[in-house]
Amino acid sequence: MGDEPSYLVPRFTPEGLKANMALDALVSKWAQRKEVAPSQIALAWLLAQKPWIFPIPGTTKIAHMQQNVAAASVVFSADELREINSDVAALKIAGARLPAEEENSVGANTPPRT
Repeated sequence: MGDEPSYLVPRFTPEGLKANMALDALVSKWAQRKEVAPSQIALAWLLAQKPWIFPIPGTTKIAHMQQNVAAASVVFSADELREINSDVAALKIAGARLPAEEENSVGANTPPRT
């Protein structure tokens, strides 16, 4: 990964960002297509995955909170959802979700599914 500090999220190191710009392009394409903000596409896509998925975005700005809430109004048709899911599945996301130290502790106290 280079000489980045170990606390950096691997997906956001310079190498990770460069490799993951395809995801940014995909989200931006869908945002233009739906005439909404990229953040709204990301939230709407999460909401469309399963009825029990409920993203909790954080913000300190009222305008961003309003934009986040409006994401619930973004609707994907079944064909659109298949298309975006196919596009996402075709991407190779570079870098781990969390630094190794955190990755090892996430869910450490969660009982295994039975």
